[in-house]
Amino acid sequence: MFVQSSKPRKQRKFRFTAPHHFRQRFVHAHISKELATKLGIKRRTIAVRKGDTVKVMAGAQKGKSGKVQSVDMLKGRITIEGIARKNMKGKERFIPISSSNIYLIELDLTDKLRVAKIDESKVSAKAATTK
Repeated sequence: MFVQSSKPRKQRKFRFTAPHHFRQRFVHAHISKELATKLGIKRRTIAVRKGDTVKVMAGAQKGKSGKVQSVDMLKGRITIEGIARKNMKGKERFIPISSSNIYLIELDLTDKLRVAKIDESKVSAKAATTK
């Protein structure tokens, strides 16, 4: 599924030339322990979507949290409400943050398919532990 080589050049090439369905994996983020236990999720990461609440763990914006404004799969960056700076003209621009520097505090569960997928992963995790 992903690149098999350990060579940095080939890994960089894979990330820059990856198709969109592979790029979805690049915008996954860690789940907070409280949220994982509340929802019963065994996975470490889950896809970030617009409407999720996240907290920044690294960088100049460390410690800030807010709702996800947009997810840019092409660049692998996420913009968060409340984390912005003014440009030269005085207009506010959202600061793009890498998904590796954030973790999920709260999920947007308005999408029935997403809820079903989370429930499905719970069932598959239980089946894997019983074998």
